[in-house]
Amino acid sequence: MNIVITGASAGIGFDTALRLSQNPNHRIWAIARSADKLQQLKAQAAHANIETFVFDMRAGNYTTFFEQLSEATQKAGVDVLINNAGNLINKPFEQLTDEDWLSLYEINVLGAVRMVRTLLPLLGQNAQASHVVNIGSMGGFQGSSKFAGLAAYSASKAALANVSECMAEEFKTRNIAVNCLCLGAVQTDMLSKAFPDYEADMSSQKIAEYLAWFAEFGHQFQNGKVIPVSISTP
Repeated sequence: MNIVITGASAGIGFDTALRLSQNPNHRIWAIARSADKLQQLKAQAAHANIETFVFDMRAGNYTTFFEQLSEATQKAGVDVLINNAGNLINKPFEQLTDEDWLSLYEINVLGAVRMVRTLLPLLGQNAQASHVVNIGSMGGFQGSSKFAGLAAYSASKAALANVSECMAEEFKTRNIAVNCLCLGAVQTDMLSKAFPDYEADMSSQKIAEYLAWFAEFGHQFQNGKVIPVSISTP
């Protein structure tokens, strides 16, 4: 499988890329802004099957990125795209600025939209359907518990969930499946920065086991679904 994963320099993305690298038949393109952390990922991979791209999804040139990735995959297509890159702001509603809202939508929603739009010519090209996995949050899952300070973050993840459903409908005749996984709290650097005194029960290594499996096989069972992935009741 040819697999592209964003936000691969730390946390969930890092560990999911490592998990996927255990299969020597996978070719993985890991995308993030930090060259040093991507090199650490490559060094820890189970096999020499991870290629890295230093790319800023907020300000990068997507045309150039597509050309580079198309050449790297030798036009063999992309089987799996995991839109994992994201950002989190914990701030009371009245203190949230327009810049806060826009920055979260820029990476959490438009980042995924731009990546799918850019890679669309490489998706759905092989016999088995391609799978786009958008990493959402329980905060954006309808009917789940909401938390003070996460209004902008939760709203952006709700938007990602909705656009995932829309993508699945638009791409259903193009051999492309799209699902959104709404994760509960996972212990990562991003979570620790937003909630210094909180420790989640779920580790990034553990959730990576499920994400790697779902990215490979989940679209054989589900398409256009917004799926809660949490060990607690919403």
